[in-house]
Amino acid sequence: MSDKTGSKIGRRAFLSGAAAVAGGVATPAIAQFNNSTEVERDLTEVVKRNISSFRTLNWQPYFSNTRGGVILVDISSRCLHFWSEDQSIYRLYPTSVPLSEDLTRRGRTSVIRKVEGPSWAPTPAMRKRNPEWPAFVGPGPDNPLGTHALYLGWKYYRIHGTHDTRKIGRQSSNGCIGLYNEHIKELYGLVGNGAQVLLI
Repeated sequence: MSDKTGSKIGRRAFLSGAAAVAGGVATPAIAQFNNSTEVERDLTEVVKRNISSFRTLNWQPYFSNTRGGVILVDISSRCLHFWSEDQSIYRLYPTSVPLSEDLTRRGRTSVIRKVEGPSWAPTPAMRKRNPEWPAFVGPGPDNPLGTHALYLGWKYYRIHGTHDTRKIGRQSSNGCIGLYNEHIKELYGLVGNGAQVLLI
């Protein structure tokens, strides 16, 4: 690493500076979509990332076939894998994942509905925890589901976009899996209803 004068900054000095910045007073943060809808960890907090786990995988250990296309979401490495039915297309996307283990669901389901420009309403449990949240948010830049959403067979669970790009790569959702809007748009075009989904 070097500055404009060409002088090198030592790794130790860089890490010390980063630690000093991270050592500031942390206050709880809520992602702002005007009226916020999803709690997020404090963005000044040091977040451990699983870069070494963000790698390509084969579908065979997880699915018996790729009929209808398959989606594998790896909660630990915070990424989503997609294989098309004929296996000619493979995509790997970074994701946001649930804030805590009690909000996390694992297992097999499927895509049951696709919505471009989704609307959003908090679940009864979310309303109980956060009574100040709006009862409904229509499509648009304030919507926490971003530009596209894939509704899963589990009630209230979705794979969707987000307008808040800080969420990606973090534990920042109330249960859903979030992608950059450009990635969910691409995945939306590749996936059909009935696609197999596995969260591990």
